[in-house]
Amino acid sequence: MPLSGAQWVALYPTSTSVSDLELDFRTSLNNFLAALTAAGASYTIAATLRPPERAYLMHWSYRVARENYDPRQVPAMTGVNIDWVHKRPNGSYDETASRSAANAMTTSYGTVYRPSLTSRHTEGRAVDMNLSWSGTLRIRNAQGQEVSIGSTPRSGANTDLHDVGASYGVVKLVSDPPHWSDDGH
Repeated sequence: MPLSGAQWVALYPTSTSVSDLELDFRTSLNNFLAALTAAGASYTIAATLRPPERAYLMHWSYRVARENYDPRQVPAMTGVNIDWVHKRPNGSYDETASRSAANAMTTSYGTVYRPSLTSRHTEGRAVDMNLSWSGTLRIRNAQGQEVSIGSTPRSGANTDLHDVGASYGVVKLVSDPPHWSDDGH
């Protein structure tokens, strides 16, 4: 069984395609993105649908690396043939190597907070995206009303933009800078 380590990060990639999202959220997001584009804002999408296998790898590598979870106790996941337990040449458990490999995974994933095993990303109901514009953003909300956003920051952290997004059913999770979903989680 292959040992844990940074090489796992390339497996089970997260989609960056809006078309992979659940239909209702995809429609809401496409409408919001069209309004952003029409208003002259720029966006880049970093993540949409996350395979459950990737969520599993991200979750457990973080727990082992950052929360001192015992790698020998990580539950198996069907279809993910990973060995979290590294051993010394004599066959004894090597805690340092096990934690180091998990840390390499967590660092390579760019994980900041403990990833959930199930999330709006694994359900196709979330997007991680970065937004920007210059000057005053004049954007139409879902009701067709023009909203002028002259406040800063000129990014996805702008609370006035959060209101516009929510009108489309794209709700900002304030504690996670790039994350938007159908319910703010």
